[in-house]
Amino acid sequence: MVGHLDELRTRIIVSLIALAVAFGLCFWQNHRLLTLIDSPLAHQTQQQVRDGQGPLGATYQVQQSARDTAVQLRTVAGVLQAEHRDTPAVALPLSRVQRNLDDDVAKLSKPPQGNRPVTLGIGEPFTTTVTVSLIFALILALPLLLWQVYGFFIPALEPEQQRHVRSLALAVPGLFIAGVAFGYAVVLPAAVHFFQNFNSDQFNVLVQASQYYKFAATTMLAMGLLFQVPVAILAITRAGVITPRQLRRNRRYAVGACAAVAALLPGDAITMLLETVPLYLLFEISVLLASIADRRARKVSAQAAASAGA
Repeated sequence: MVGHLDELRTRIIVSLIALAVAFGLCFWQNHRLLTLIDSPLAHQTQQQVRDGQGPLGATYQVQQSARDTAVQLRTVAGVLQAEHRDTPAVALPLSRVQRNLDDDVAKLSKPPQGNRPVTLGIGEPFTTTVTVSLIFALILALPLLLWQVYGFFIPALEPEQQRHVRSLALAVPGLFIAGVAFGYAVVLPAAVHFFQNFNSDQFNVLVQASQYYKFAATTMLAMGLLFQVPVAILAITRAGVITPRQLRRNRRYAVGACAAVAALLPGDAITMLLETVPLYLLFEISVLLASIADRRARKVSAQAAASAGA
């Protein structure tokens, strides 16, 4: 018991050190991480600002009106300067006015700002940055954390069980990262588009940083867990709870389940289709892998029986 506790303490310390190193790296690069996670929000909010929606949209419309006025004044100043070119007392002040108007037009021509969520509390920028860094640190350190869990429990299993668990344990981090990437690239932009446009003409929409990052993290982590379906199916088939033949026979229920999960996620019909297809492909890949593993297990059992009979 003391030996197991000592090993557990060692593995916990290694996991905490790995998490601390990953957190330090992520906090060091927090500006890039925030820009990365803000990018699904940027396109949608900037489009709303261009359309004049919300306080930022109203400000942008005033900015464009001021820019148009500055352009017209610059044109008038240029015409007056050309007419009074031979009168230095008039031409020089008009030249300075034209240069100032050029600077103002350049400043007012900047693209709409609205791709950054807002903060409401005095400490929210710090706490939000720490939270985002911690989430990315968990994702970055996940392979090592899972390896520590695997290394602690694997000695309790039989050699044959160790071989099966090892293959499953190696697949978990890759599937999780693939699910997070899918959630970031497909699900999160669709969710932002849906929620930002829902009754947007009835509200002044401002996105709070802590709520947005919590929503983004929940969405990506949920997709990372959903992508663990192959591991779960392989585990239950290896345990004998269900057979690959039964899974193939009930494909229609799998299609319905994938469509139901996609329907629960925000988005339109096209997004629902884009989310359903990868989930169903994961199911088919899982059934294929389970069938291969089942055939190999039967072959090994047959060889063992033949050897025992001989």
